[in-house]
Amino acid sequence: MATTDWVGLMKELGPDFAQRARSHDEDDSFVAENYAALRASGAVAAGVPAELGGGGASHAELSAMIRELARHCSSTALAFSMHTHPLAAQAYLWRAGNKAPEALLRRVASENIMLVTSGGSDWLNGSGKLEKVEGGFRLTGRKIFGSGGMGADLLLTMGVYDDPKDGPTVIHVPVSMKAEGVRIVETWKALGMRGTASNDIILENVFIPDAAAGLRRPVGKWHPMMHTVVLIAMPIVYGAYLGAAEAACDIALSIAARKKNEEMTPYLVGELQNHLLTAQVLHSNMVELAAKEKPGPETTSAMLARRTVIGQAILKTVDKAMETAGGVGFFRETGLERLFRDVQASRYHPWPEKTQTRFTGRVLLGLDIDG
Repeated sequence: MATTDWVGLMKELGPDFAQRARSHDEDDSFVAENYAALRASGAVAAGVPAELGGGGASHAELSAMIRELARHCSSTALAFSMHTHPLAAQAYLWRAGNKAPEALLRRVASENIMLVTSGGSDWLNGSGKLEKVEGGFRLTGRKIFGSGGMGADLLLTMGVYDDPKDGPTVIHVPVSMKAEGVRIVETWKALGMRGTASNDIILENVFIPDAAAGLRRPVGKWHPMMHTVVLIAMPIVYGAYLGAAEAACDIALSIAARKKNEEMTPYLVGELQNHLLTAQVLHSNMVELAAKEKPGPETTSAMLARRTVIGQAILKTVDKAMETAGGVGFFRETGLERLFRDVQASRYHPWPEKTQTRFTGRVLLGLDIDG
């Protein structure tokens, strides 16, 4: 059976996306046309196993796909990574023998639906209130950083239920973006990644049937599922930032070529390459880690440490790209200053550096990771 070259597909779609990147940045508009093209191309189901009707892409292919997409439009890549990584996590669980995700995976493939996740605003503690009602729950809450929500069909989120027996309990639930009580508030007026439209998603008394209530876990405690999310998500999400840094490098080098005979230019270009190489090697290692290791505290620590270090390398890369380009890079026309702003968002994905270093330190010292 023929397989799709997902990276090659992003190279085909990319130039068209790149033409719109500046206008989306300047007017804070969602990359709707690009999302429509991704749907039409079949990329929405790329991460669904072929046995379930999907594209059968590996985790490494998905990471490379997002990375290539970011070279053309970083906002599209980051937003689409927020569909791709939860889908990839569900596929990982399915391949490991957990058949619970099968219905969702089949649905993505058959209905071509786009996902959005509230993980960035929820994480271990969860947010929003679940109240028990006849036949299910009512969910009320405000989910921030809803990247790609304006183009999504299904929100993968969670709420906190005050269980009479177990106490405060996080319950993971899917919510249709068209369900009664769901609305988007356009709060996303940000430094960069403006085309992601990472707006707030408001949930007001949204009905969740009992059958849709999924994983239950204690508030604020690590669960095996969360370790899986870290292992699978980080290489995909940071593929978006790496691709943006590579695009910034290309622009800086094209500008530097005009002044290559100036004394300092070779030094700057060499430094730029070193920073980018660090990020590229780290990303390859993250992808390899996801392929070889099993989810758990030690692997989570290793992946999050790499997330911190690749973030540092990416930020150094775009900073050096600006220095290498000189004053020309300060002008919007080059696209470099937009990429510089876009990658600043890498600072804020779970977990920030200090939270990660504390977690890693506790793992290495044999302390309770929930402490």
